[in-house]
Amino acid sequence: MSKLRRQLSANTSNVVEPKKLSAIKEKTGNLYESIAIIAKRANQINITLKEELHNKLEEFASHTDSLEEIHENKEQIEISKAYERMPNPALLATTEFMEDKVYFRRNDEDLFE
Repeated sequence: MSKLRRQLSANTSNVVEPKKLSAIKEKTGNLYESIAIIAKRANQINITLKEELHNKLEEFASHTDSLEEIHENKEQIEISKAYERMPNPALLATTEFMEDKVYFRRNDEDLFE
C-alpha cells in the first residue's frame, strides 16, 4: 500500500458525515472560499490517486489483441477493490481542511480589484 493511501485513509471513514457550515466558514471567514479550497484539494488528491492506480494496473496490461490471452488476474482485482474502498477524495480533502493540514493563501491583488 502506498504511503499516500495510508496517510489519506488512516483517519477518514468512507461514510459521509454532516459538517457544521460555521466550522468550515471559520477557517477562512468565507464559506465559499473554504469550499473552493476543499474542491481544489480534492482534485489534487483525485489526480494523484488516479495516476497511482493507472501505474499499478499498467503492469497487468496486455498489449496483444488476442482474445485467448485475456484472463482474470486476482492481484489486479484486489488492487482495484482496494482503491474502490478508499474514501472519496472530497471526504479526504474536507478532513484535511478541518484538521488544518491544507496550506492555502490569499492573493492580495485579487482582493482590491
